[in-house]
Amino acid sequence: MILSHLTLGVNNVADAIAFYDAVLGELGIKRERSGVGYAGWGREGDGGFYVTRPFDRTAASAGNGVSVSFLAPSRAAVDRFWCKAVELGGKDEGEPGLRPHYHASYYAAYVRDLDGNKIAALCHRAGGPGEAAPPGAQPR
Repeated sequence: MILSHLTLGVNNVADAIAFYDAVLGELGIKRERSGVGYAGWGREGDGGFYVTRPFDRTAASAGNGVSVSFLAPSRAAVDRFWCKAVELGGKDEGEPGLRPHYHASYYAAYVRDLDGNKIAALCHRAGGPGEAAPPGAQPR
């Protein structure tokens, strides 16, 4: 990990906590910190991922060209992340599938969170039994 932490601005911290608890939970990432107006998730040895209202108190907005990608332990976890995010109101930005233009085993899914921030889950491992994409998912 080369970063200390990463923070995304959100407009409703309680809604963001519920969303990220669920979708990051599918990747085995648990909330480690929370307080008035913020929450943070991580894995031991990694930097943290945080959500908070912007410090200048203006509305949060998504950055054009910004994407936050979370490592998944398996392709099945990528599938669950995407399904849970869409179920909770996230917007599909790319169904789970291989992206061989990055490398042969690059398996990822992309969504926009409740505030329009682009997030992804990805697995670099080759597929195995039980690692099939959900019905309808296409390689990208």
